[in-house]
Amino acid sequence: MAKKQTFGDKMSKKAAASSINVRVIKPYHTDKGNMKYLERFVKIGDLSEVDKIDINR
Repeated sequence: MAKKQTFGDKMSKKAAASSINVRVIKPYHTDKGNMKYLERFVKIGDLSEVDKIDINR
């Protein structure tokens, strides 16, 4: 019996509902005056949404 679904078919289904993972790094000052960085991975649907990302401590 032949396969009904190929590996390429499986990958094309996953790619249709894909989003983009973006690494957001935000600097902030501590109470002592030191600089620290907050780092998060965020999923977005389109690259035009990158400017609208806001992460908090």
